Amino acid sequence: MKKRNWIFACAFVSALMLGTCGSVSAEELQSPAASETTAELDDSSNKVVIYSGAEEYRNEYFLKRIQEEFPDYDVTIEYMPTGNLAAKLAAEGTETDMDIFYDLDFSYAGLVEEYLADVSEYDQSIYVDDCKVESGHYLAATRNGGAIIVNPEVLKEKGLEEPTCYEDLLKPEYKNLISMPSPKSSGTGYMFVKSLVNAWGEEKAFEYFDGLAENVLQFTESGSGPVNALVQGEVAVGLGMTAQAVTAINDGADLKLLFFEEGSPYSLYGYAIPKGKETRKAVVDVFNFFYTTLVMEDKELYYPEQVFVGQVNSIENYPTDIPYADMSGNTTEEKTRLMENWEY
Repeated sequence: MKKRNWIFACAFVSALMLGTCGSVSAEELQSPAASETTAELDDSSNKVVIYSGAEEYRNEYFLKRIQEEFPDYDVTIEYMPTGNLAAKLAAEGTETDMDIFYDLDFSYAGLVEEYLADVSEYDQSIYVDDCKVESGHYLAATRNGGAIIVNPEVLKEKGLEEPTCYEDLLKPEYKNLISMPSPKSSGTGYMFVKSLVNAWGEEKAFEYFDGLAENVLQFTESGSGPVNALVQGEVAVGLGMTAQAVTAINDGADLKLLFFEEGSPYSLYGYAIPKGKETRKAVVDVFNFFYTTLVMEDKELYYPEQVFVGQVNSIENYPTDIPYADMSGNTTEEKTRLMENWEY
């Protein structure tokens, strides 16, 4: 690895380690099969290692479908939070055991773009404008919208009124009853920060999160954390993913989604092939299957917010006509700059 890239990787990994209170260990940056990295495999190998920031139930679905489509391929899918996934690729570069990544936040993908294969041959006219990737090194997979999600039973037990605005969440009666993902390790957490920076200005937004931190039970490593805590009755309010909350509701959880005046924050997530892995037929076959089939099935089953032209949301209980927040200026450079000031 070039000296400049090595310095960048070390700094990037160190920043993520600090942002997640040391939760990124050396072990977590290795797969169970790290001793036999795919960099060592020849082009005819049928082994494919996928790292995914998607929830386990989605990963299980992807793996099932891939095994149905390619029964002779040895495919594994390892879950890794999006920030940790980017740190792994930044640290390992083209020597990574990762053959494909899925559901990596666009802002993180931009940080590791130099390690990604060129996939510009794939037709991007199928995507709505903000999902097109000009560089052609990764493709859009998911629009991940956020909501303020509440557990009505916990609110009732604690004698709390349903919040109507972000400022309500600063009330002392919400202490230890709020869950939010860490924006340093989770794209979901960061999108809430960026949306309020755009809505209120940077100074006011960071002052707000200083106050909110007093009421947050835990800044979770993963974007899935708040909904999990809500379902378990550990908190009353979560700043979390709309899609995950709807999935929980459809599984029987008593949750309610709220959209405040500032609108639903959202992030775009993509998938790609690390440079050097595009020469292997098994990797390209699986990547093609995501492009032609699995990404759309993911929209039909779990994450219906618009990525494709003409895409229709038909998931039960999924809100329609979502009022989206202003997410302009959501660049890699802006994320890096803002997260230098995040202290939790």
